[in-house]
Amino acid sequence: MQNKDNQSLKTRKSDHLDLAKKAQTLSDSIDSRFDFEPLFGTHPEDGRFGLETEFLGKKMKAPLWISSMTGGTKEAGELNRLWAQVASEFGLGLGLGSCRILFDDPSRWSDFDLRPILGEELPFYANLGVAQIESILEKSEVKKVEDLVGRLRADGLIIHINPLQEWFQPGGDRFKRSPLDTITEFLDSFSHNVIVKEVGQGFGPRSLEALIKLPLAAIDFGAFGGTNFTKLEMMRNKVTDFSSFSNFSYVGHTADEMVIWARQVLDKLGNKALCKSFIISGGVKDSLHGFYLMEKLGASCVYAQAKAFLEKGREGLPALRTFVENQLRGLALSQAFLRVKN
Repeated sequence: MQNKDNQSLKTRKSDHLDLAKKAQTLSDSIDSRFDFEPLFGTHPEDGRFGLETEFLGKKMKAPLWISSMTGGTKEAGELNRLWAQVASEFGLGLGLGSCRILFDDPSRWSDFDLRPILGEELPFYANLGVAQIESILEKSEVKKVEDLVGRLRADGLIIHINPLQEWFQPGGDRFKRSPLDTITEFLDSFSHNVIVKEVGQGFGPRSLEALIKLPLAAIDFGAFGGTNFTKLEMMRNKVTDFSSFSNFSYVGHTADEMVIWARQVLDKLGNKALCKSFIISGGVKDSLHGFYLMEKLGASCVYAQAKAFLEKGREGLPALRTFVENQLRGLALSQAFLRVKN
């Protein structure tokens, strides 16, 4: 055993010498967001990351949220169950993709019925578009949404706001009222928690302030920098008349911008801020970026990803588990040795 350890040490030292030149870094490549403080932390233990947090009244093992995806696709059921499995194993929050299809095709119920996999302890939210909520209010059918959330045993509803996506989507819905008016009226008659989410272009400062003034459970950024559904619909739409509108896919706000604005609004409103919880999503590159944004916001928050979970989900459960483990290792390492600069 001693000889084996000695050989391993010699190999490692040899590798260090061979790779020293390739491992050189330039001073202008330093990550200036952080102070690196190597004296005060300990290495995280595998499987015990010390990242527990309370969010939306529930305890999570880590501040990582699986964002809403795959509302009506054929593979939605299989992917939803994979995401629910890793959410259960690692103690994460989960938001469903649009549940609109369940109103028209109840046979798809099993694709969304994830509470038996998740368990009761973790946050789990259904999802509908603001256009559907507008129509439901017109028809006085809020009970349909109550029944949907109740039957799914969800903790509440995510309302996604997507005016540009709907405009460029062939056959997309048209808003007759402002989303703010729709949400405000819905809150008066809905008994469960409500999260409001954008879908890839984020919220400007005025929209953020208006939402923070509402009694929402949370605001999900859906910021610019991740999947952009306006651009997606333009790519799907073969009608050349829409080409002159292509610059609309570049309109929006990044999560880094929105974190600053949200912090400013919370400080400005004080006790008048009714929503103080956030899901930071949209262009979150990795756990280091997620850690930075959460620390910068300094409120009750988690960070979320969608594309990465979709890609790894399509690779299967082992790849998904490895991805989540690496995210949590990165978060724990950041928590131990990094401090965000003011």
